[in-house]
Amino acid sequence: MAERIQKILSQYGIASRRQAEQLILAGRVRLNGQVATLGQSADLTGDRLEVDGQLLKPQARPDLLYLLLHKPTGVLSTCDDPQRRRTVLDLLPAHLRQASGLHPVGRLDANSTGALLLTNDGAITFSLTHPSHHIPKTYEVWVAGHPHPTTLRHWREGVWLDGRPTLPAEVTPIDERSTQTLLRVVLREGRNRQIRRVAEQLGHPVIALHRVAIGPVELGRLPVGRYRPLTSPELIALQDFLDAQTRNFTKTPLDQ
Repeated sequence: MAERIQKILSQYGIASRRQAEQLILAGRVRLNGQVATLGQSADLTGDRLEVDGQLLKPQARPDLLYLLLHKPTGVLSTCDDPQRRRTVLDLLPAHLRQASGLHPVGRLDANSTGALLLTNDGAITFSLTHPSHHIPKTYEVWVAGHPHPTTLRHWREGVWLDGRPTLPAEVTPIDERSTQTLLRVVLREGRNRQIRRVAEQLGHPVIALHRVAIGPVELGRLPVGRYRPLTSPELIALQDFLDAQTRNFTKTPLDQ
C-alpha cells in the first residue's frame, strides 16, 4: 500500500514527520533513484526508498512502542544532551534506549515532573503535537500565595502571552498551605513554559509543577522514574480523541 514518504520515514523511526519533510527538502531522500519531493508516496514492496544512501527494507520496520514515563525533576525531556546531562532515555533499559526512533512526545521542563509519553511512532507524535489538536493536559501546580478569584477567572479566560491570548483553561484550587496554593490546571495548548509564565505574570510564581494526565492517559501510581507500556484501551481512547479532533478541524462551514 502506497503511503506518503514522510509517514514512512516516521514509521521507521528515522524522523518525525516534520523532520522527514526537512530531509526531503534537503535532497537526502531518493525514490527509485530520483531525488524525492514533498507529496510523493511510496510502497516499499515495490519501490526503492533511500535516506542518505541507506535503503529502507519492508522487513526492517521497527515494532511500534508507546510508553508512559514518570519524569523526575532534573531530567531533560530530550533524546540526548550536548552537556551530557541526564535525559528521559537514560531512565529506560538498554534494549529500549536502543529501539529505533524512540523519543519523548512534547516536553516537560527540567524542573517539572510527571506524565510524559515516549514513542517511535512519528505519526502519533505529529498528531499529538499538532497545534490544531487541543489534547487536554492536566497538571497539579503549587503556586506562591493565594490567588484571588478574579485572578483565577482571568487565567481561565485567557492571558496575553507572546502577543496573543492563551486558550481558555480550567484552573481549580484544590488545597492551601500558609503561603502556597495547589491548583489543578487543564491546558489545551502547549506553549513553552506556559503555566510558569502565566503564573508569574499573574503574581503567583510556580513552586512545583507536576503533570498527572495527558488526555485519557493518567499517571496514577506509577513510581517516579519508572515507565510502563500504554494499555490497549488507552491507545484506543487516545486515537479516538485525535480522530475527533481531526474531524472537527476539517469541517467546512456547511458541516457546522
